[in-house]
Amino acid sequence: MSEQILQNLSHFLPETTLAITFCVAILTDLIFRKKPQRVAFVSFVGVVLTMVFTYGQLGTSQSLFSGMISVDPFSVFFKMVIGLCTLIIFLFSYYSSEVQSTVRRMGEYFALLVALTLGMFLMAGASNLLMMVLALELASLSSYILAGYTREAADSSEASLKYILYGALSSGVMLYGISILYGLTGATDFIGVNKALSLGGTNHYTLLVATIFIIVGFGYKISAVPFHFWTPDVYEGAPITITAFLSVASKAAGFAMMIRFFKVSFLDTGIVGLSAGMWVSVQGFEWNKLLAILSVLTMTLGNLVAVWQKNLKRLLAYSSIAHAGYMLMGVVVLSDKGIAAVLIYFVFYLFMNLGAFLVVMLVANKTGSENIDSYKGLGYRSPVIGVAMVIFFISLTGLPPTAGFIGKLYLFAALLDAKWIWLAVVGAINSVVSLYYYVRVLRNMFLRDPEGSAEPIVLSKPQLVLLMLLVIPTLLFGLYFTPIVDLANASVVMVGIR
Repeated sequence: MSEQILQNLSHFLPETTLAITFCVAILTDLIFRKKPQRVAFVSFVGVVLTMVFTYGQLGTSQSLFSGMISVDPFSVFFKMVIGLCTLIIFLFSYYSSEVQSTVRRMGEYFALLVALTLGMFLMAGASNLLMMVLALELASLSSYILAGYTREAADSSEASLKYILYGALSSGVMLYGISILYGLTGATDFIGVNKALSLGGTNHYTLLVATIFIIVGFGYKISAVPFHFWTPDVYEGAPITITAFLSVASKAAGFAMMIRFFKVSFLDTGIVGLSAGMWVSVQGFEWNKLLAILSVLTMTLGNLVAVWQKNLKRLLAYSSIAHAGYMLMGVVVLSDKGIAAVLIYFVFYLFMNLGAFLVVMLVANKTGSENIDSYKGLGYRSPVIGVAMVIFFISLTGLPPTAGFIGKLYLFAALLDAKWIWLAVVGAINSVVSLYYYVRVLRNMFLRDPEGSAEPIVLSKPQLVLLMLLVIPTLLFGLYFTPIVDLANASVVMVGIR
């Protein structure tokens, strides 16, 4: 038993490192109360070490702690995305006026970021229903506190409270669905659920109810309609750094957990003669049609409501809801090609979405406003910021020659390959709608005169370097994307899938 535990721990180094970093960060904050920069340094170094250990797991396929956690190419891919996002948010925080203005609580801020990252790492590898809930709750509890971090802001406490209420409700519904699924199968690990369902005799209506309840929990985490109600208010009330983190890393963790659950639990491995990379549901249970409905609702509502927004953080909140709908299209098609398209999209989404939030933060630091009207004339006052925002918005729309175009290209290719023509058409129409509200911001930047005596926004050299670190990949991956595609295709492998 002890040997097995030690062997499992040797493959659990990234999560162990994050747990140790969290404890050390808290102790550092207690000892050096007036020097929160030390907590930031400890946390940053801890996440860097975590990324090194995660990189060392490439090519590994192990089931740990009696099937509670899986370490495989799929989970490692998402851990790399989440870890990279965390490191970028640390850099964001150094230049955020919202974070820097709360020096007394800054140590708690960085420690909670590490705890949130740990929860997301566990979500990426969770292969047991109980582990799935525990990981989700760890990530949720940390994000509730971080969403209300700027207590001085009028809407911060409201954002945190709404986040808690919606999170508690969705977690309760999800737990009820899990209890029903356990009653049907007598198993909590995904492979055990799959084996029980493969034997037949399961009531389809009860299974449908359980699945819908579980989807409520997933939908809340990825901001899918109709479980998105918390997203606009939380994104607007939380610090911009936390909003950016939730819009990328939280979605990545939610998608990783959802894809693993459906693919491992409901994949029929006994079918012979399927074309390479295709998979079918156990007993013909077509849960993917539920996700198709969610996908359409999510992208359509997200894009249509974004058209009316005047606050840029709120606009990007609805934009992120729409992008969750796009990524759900890849899960619907029931193929490795679809899952690979989701992985590819997440890498590109990380750079273009974080880049857009970085511009919002830099402008808010100077103007104190997140309103779209405050961007009037920005393209002439600060050409670098204006051009960068154009690149990020073009990429978010999905136009060439940016990374966003390649991401959507692979998503639509997977849909067409699986004969989901109508869903591809809906996705294309929604992409056209999204162009309208992105162009509204660009129009203000380049076709409107600034209001009053608007001063230019001058970037420091580190801020300029950080901006370029997001602009360059957004353009580069639109022209040369083969390494990302190859890595994504190699990362669809999961423990328990033959």
